[in-house]
Amino acid sequence: MTARLSDIAAQAGVSEATVSRVLNGKAGVAAATRESVLAALDVLGYERPVRLRQRSAGLVGLITPELDNPIFPALAQVIGQALTRQGYTPVLATQTPGGSTEDELTDMLVERGVAGIIFVSGLHADTTADMTRYDQLRGKGVPYVLLNGFSPKVQAPFVSPDDRAAMRLAVTHLAALGHTRIGLAVGPKRFVPVLRKIEGFQQGMAERFGLSPEESEELIQHSLYTLEGGQAAAGALISRGCTAVVCASDMMALGAIRAARQQGLEVPRDVSVVGFDDSPLIAFTDPPLTTIRQPVQAMGQAAVRALLEEVGGTPAPHSEFVFMPELVVRGSTASAPSPARTPS
Repeated sequence: MTARLSDIAAQAGVSEATVSRVLNGKAGVAAATRESVLAALDVLGYERPVRLRQRSAGLVGLITPELDNPIFPALAQVIGQALTRQGYTPVLATQTPGGSTEDELTDMLVERGVAGIIFVSGLHADTTADMTRYDQLRGKGVPYVLLNGFSPKVQAPFVSPDDRAAMRLAVTHLAALGHTRIGLAVGPKRFVPVLRKIEGFQQGMAERFGLSPEESEELIQHSLYTLEGGQAAAGALISRGCTAVVCASDMMALGAIRAARQQGLEVPRDVSVVGFDDSPLIAFTDPPLTTIRQPVQAMGQAAVRALLEEVGGTPAPHSEFVFMPELVVRGSTASAPSPARTPS
């Protein structure tokens, strides 16, 4: 135990006597110091003594579409940590192809008496989906917050990145590198984030090159939000003469790099690629990916704040909290190729 006390004290930056007081539940320790000692226990992998474990203030459901795309586990981690700090227990429910639907997962969470639910990229983002399901959930007295995808038909707080600004950032960056034929690889058109990205892309192309929406339409390719989807979309755009491709997710961007290589082209010498999300590990791809970073930390914390305000009896405003993304320049973008190297 002596070794453990010294380890914990060193990690927390306090004396062993202070660690001992915290572990034994003695008074006279500042709240911030107590938190530092408990955090040190967590970091070093020690279990907190039973009497020091915070009693759960209730369960909060978190529904995500899947976990294959690294952005969803990243959001889940931020949201889960923020809930835990407030004494809530997060319950992660993931949709799987051919498995549970969003409605089934919602019913399951409601049956378990959750205090509230956070939906990430759910049916609220699908312009063709029936939004009355959310009214019914509200009727059951379950507060909820929705991430990524706004609908004026749903009376709840929304949290989103600024998809339009993200695409303008990407187009501006590529135009500054001398690219004039820039393509956009996005998901299915029925999703709100896709429609917003198209708007931002077309605004950027109009501002930089004077293209009308009709003229930039041929530079947009819809596909799936997967590596294979990005590969298919980018392959089509490169064959249309695009020297740069902006992708709606990092996974699609990795597919775009593969598509370029399949055509005997190098990234970024012949084709520049920009992703979207800045998922964990994306800085370590080959080449490291230039991408638009979703403010995951700020978005996740805002979603939890809005939900817990509702849970606490203070209705959060029924509006959209929009967070500004950030361009992260790495190795997958470079100056436009000379005409001799441009793919035909």
